Amino acid sequence: MTGETQQQPDLAAAVSGVGEAMAAAQQAVVKQVTLAGDLEAALDLIRDVPDFPEPGVLFRDLTPVLSDAKALGALVYGVAAACPAADVVAGIEARGFLLAAPVAYGCGVGMVPVRKAGKLPAVAAKVSYALEYGTAELEIAVGAIQPGQRVAVIDDVLATGGTAAAACELVEQAGGVVAGVVVVLEIAALNGRAELEGYQVTALRTV
Repeated sequence: MTGETQQQPDLAAAVSGVGEAMAAAQQAVVKQVTLAGDLEAALDLIRDVPDFPEPGVLFRDLTPVLSDAKALGALVYGVAAACPAADVVAGIEARGFLLAAPVAYGCGVGMVPVRKAGKLPAVAAKVSYALEYGTAELEIAVGAIQPGQRVAVIDDVLATGGTAAAACELVEQAGGVVAGVVVVLEIAALNGRAELEGYQVTALRTV
């Protein structure tokens, strides 16, 4: 024997630590359940605007959600929770920006804006696509995505799927890998998923 006193484990502290860990885990579960409820309430705030921007088009307006602090927080949480593992988040102009930036910040990754044509000084790729009410082009900046990076594409609404498909094509042209597409609202009748065959698509709500 060396004469040294062997340190005995502090059982009371250990039990207390386990209790604190369990309490923290329970609080996390409660928080998730609460936020899930908040998310549903937030999604209920989405406003339908008929005949905008063209006659016969039903526009889904997120303004009531974005202007409410609690609803906005729940929406950002919901999108972040739905995002696949990625190195960078791509937000589609314009409402996709409003979601992609806070999600990227919260997840500790970068955010790449997918812009409408003519908005970038240095363009890496450009893709034309069909809208529910016309045609448009999307662009991505030079150097925004590094080869091999996994990219989560975020937008507000999945309608015909043309916009999201164009964004995915841009990501791939830039050398990235599409980890998945996350949208707030999916309009099932327009079958936008058909344009995104082969990609993981997650919608917080389908109507």
